[in-house]
Amino acid sequence: MLARLLRNLTVQVLIAVSLGVLVGVVSPSTGKALKPIGDTFINLVKMVITPIIFLTIVHGIASMADLRRLGRVGGKALLYFELVSTFALAIGLVIVNVTKPGAGLDISSLAMGDVSKYTTAGKEQGMLEFLLHIVPSNVVAAFAGGELLPVVFFSVLFGVALTAVGDAGRDIIDLLVRLQAVFFKVVAIVMKVAPIGAFGAMAYTIGNFGLRTLLPLGRLMLDVYLTMAVFIFVVLGLICRAYGFRLWPFLRFIREEILLVLGTSSSEAALPRMLEKLERYGCAKSVVGLVIPTGYSFNLDGTSIYLSMAAIFIAQVYGITLPWGEQLALLGILMLTSKGAAGVTGSGFIVLASTLAATRTVPVEGVALLLGVDRFMSEARAITNLIGNGVATLVVSRSEGAFDDAKRRLAESGAVEPAA
Repeated sequence: MLARLLRNLTVQVLIAVSLGVLVGVVSPSTGKALKPIGDTFINLVKMVITPIIFLTIVHGIASMADLRRLGRVGGKALLYFELVSTFALAIGLVIVNVTKPGAGLDISSLAMGDVSKYTTAGKEQGMLEFLLHIVPSNVVAAFAGGELLPVVFFSVLFGVALTAVGDAGRDIIDLLVRLQAVFFKVVAIVMKVAPIGAFGAMAYTIGNFGLRTLLPLGRLMLDVYLTMAVFIFVVLGLICRAYGFRLWPFLRFIREEILLVLGTSSSEAALPRMLEKLERYGCAKSVVGLVIPTGYSFNLDGTSIYLSMAAIFIAQVYGITLPWGEQLALLGILMLTSKGAAGVTGSGFIVLASTLAATRTVPVEGVALLLGVDRFMSEARAITNLIGNGVATLVVSRSEGAFDDAKRRLAESGAVEPAA
């Protein structure tokens, strides 16, 4: 019984994360030295993300055939993303005003980091630059650089063209299906070392940043975590119920992916498996292939909550009282800027810095206050983003009549066989 339990990926990742925390606390220098292990695992996953997205989207569009339906699915997904991420921003704004985690904090006692690279990137990456960046000047470079939105754009274009040529593209479609099976097998192989990657990443996080850095900003962390929990279990739970789903069984089904994100602080680490699992849960391949990759840039619910709370927190620390009119203006700018730095390393800080610079009501240097604890909040952001994109895929699939409840029941019972 114990041997069978230890072979379970969920148990393995849990043990690995716990050991990583222990190593980081007991020997911080050892934890810091383990950074290459976590980075290597993330690179292994990133290695297959863009090919899998390309193959999934192209095959999904080819199997959909009806291009009008393609436009409808994309439109529904974008509308859902905008509504729910805006609601996430608003929830963060309301709760941080009620709990006031920054009120009364002595700014001189807080560690300040260097945020110059984020403020510079924030000036360079605006909404216009983001829109222009969607169309790649070099598609090979987009694949090589792991740039999700340009890859999604090219994949949709390629899938539409492949559908338009009709029977002439049949052999290509068959080849892509076979290639997709190979790449998912590569993912299955990579996941064998997921516990090792999670161990290295968590040991580095604790060893490098230290648990003591949490104490001054512990109230903010607690508020952010509780707000995201409320968003997941109340908001997303109600959305699921409205569309005939139950949230908890779905979370149990993707528990391995959630733990993987917890250990690595990266929602990208679970992207290939989420594509596979949502199909196994009952969503149509064509919907999964469009909604999940696009959601990774447009549906960042956890990041939205964090941004609104962090902005008001900085104002509270500096003793700046923002009228509701200015806060709503801040929310409106965040709606745009949260899309403007999608897929950019350190995007949370880039968006926050560019937003504060645009509003000129909160000191942009206040972002430096958050550097010490940002890594510890990134797990909550990434998990919320992951779950939010999963729920979005369920909703769009159901609204399109492209959801198989028989598959869902099998998946929830644990009787479904993993995809090859």
